[in-house]
Amino acid sequence: PDPNIKLSKMASSRGTTAIKSVSRQVRPVLSTNKAEAKRRVLNLYKSWYRQIPYILLDYHIPKTKEQCEAKLREKFEEHRNVEDIRVIDMLVVKGQMELQETVKIWKQKHGIMDFWRDTVEPKPQDFLSKFLDGQN
Repeated sequence: PDPNIKLSKMASSRGTTAIKSVSRQVRPVLSTNKAEAKRRVLNLYKSWYRQIPYILLDYHIPKTKEQCEAKLREKFEEHRNVEDIRVIDMLVVKGQMELQETVKIWKQKHGIMDFWRDTVEPKPQDFLSKFLDGQN
């Protein structure tokens, strides 16, 4: 038989397997349905909530319990509209790792205080502030 025909048949069969592997359904990371993912999120939230008094004692941060609870809620609200179960599971895993690092005091005080840092710094408005900032 002609070797070129054999190669073309192999290439075409490989192409169909590649298409089949792309169209297969992806497996979930942890949760199998939306209700299970929601349960995991609520359990993580409750775990963080229970640890707030101990975090305040261990890290001596200048925040009240109410401020910490408000920040916790804000952090969870940031991802409220996430619908993909795999993304929710990955966020839960990251949250659990963050909690473990915090509880075991593997973080430093500034790592905890970063939660309150504003990420957007306001641009200077007056001439002197612009001058000191390096803008003309």
